[in-house]
Amino acid sequence: MTEEVRTNLPVPVDLAILGGGCFWCLEAVFSELRGVVRALPGYAGGTAPNPTYKQVCTGETGHAEVVKITFSPEVIRFQDLLTIFFHTHDPTTLNKQGPDEGTQYRSIILYRSEEQRKASVEVIKELESAGLWGSRFVTELAPFEVFYEAEVGHQEYFRLHPEKPYCKTVISPKVVKLHKLFSERIRKKGI
Repeated sequence: MTEEVRTNLPVPVDLAILGGGCFWCLEAVFSELRGVVRALPGYAGGTAPNPTYKQVCTGETGHAEVVKITFSPEVIRFQDLLTIFFHTHDPTTLNKQGPDEGTQYRSIILYRSEEQRKASVEVIKELESAGLWGSRFVTELAPFEVFYEAEVGHQEYFRLHPEKPYCKTVISPKVVKLHKLFSERIRKKGI
């Protein structure tokens, strides 16, 4: 099942659905990038319809915390998003990122087309061969079916709560790493 992307932007956009630990982290990272229109936290990859955060946290719905990234492929390619994704979370730990444990925190790419699936396989192979994390990636590749938007309190969490301990100790280092490794990709303030 594919989702049609409609915006009032003058450039074509596409979607990427990625999960790599807490969606607050991924939203904070991808929101910084030129070419990303929006990074929206939510749930995907499970079986229960319309899950809540509380339900997803039980691990019983099968969903992962993900971000739906609306991006302009004319500015940033899907492969570039994947490279940043793999540099800013650990794709070698099964169902765990930092202090967060459970299947909802798994590393997952929910591809929307055969082209996205192939690109995912190629990027994984390339980064594993380069020894990015020193271990084999356990990132799940699955076809995208449906995305459920997270509750409002989970959206823009890092931007709205930078003083919170989780933001300072877990999210901020990922954003700092992003700026260090991919400074040429960072959106200029106000744009």
